[in-house]
Parts: sequence; structure tokens; C-alpha cells
Amino acid sequence: MADKLRATQQLEQLQARYVGTGHADTTKFEWVSNIHRDTYSSYVGHPPLLEYFAVATGEPMAKLRVKFIEKMIQPAGKPPEKED
Repeated sequence: MADKLRATQQLEQLQARYVGTGHADTTKFEWVSNIHRDTYSSYVGHPPLLEYFAVATGEPMAKLRVKFIEKMIQPAGKPPEKED
């Protein structure tokens, strides 16, 4: 019983510290948005990966960096309508 409680507390601490880990009330849209933002952030933050995409698409690295940063604003499209 104590191990389960400790594990639950550790999970709650991680969820409070790191937004991307989600929580019980995280919607599918929020989860997908976090995954997309993390992915684009990784592309921008790792120059060799960004260079790979630039070579593959034939676009300059600076242009791709800007595109990826812009996609981080609303990565999964518009949020779904809230039902009352």
C-alpha cells in the first residue's frame, strides 16, 4: 500500500513540474499539442536535425526554423468546441 501511495505521489510531482507529462484532466487535444510542440522544439534545438530537414526539403535552415517555430503556436489546429 505504501509503495502505491509513494508511486502516486511521485507521479503527481512529475506532472506538476513538467507540463508535457499531462494529468488526469488532460484532453486528447492538449496531449497531441504537447507532443507536436516537443517535436518542433527538438527540430529547432538540434542543428544537425534541422540541417537534415533543410537538405531533404531544399529550403534554407533559417526558413525552416521560422516555420517550425510558427507551427509551435497552434501545432494541432484549432481546439475543439467545448460542450456545456
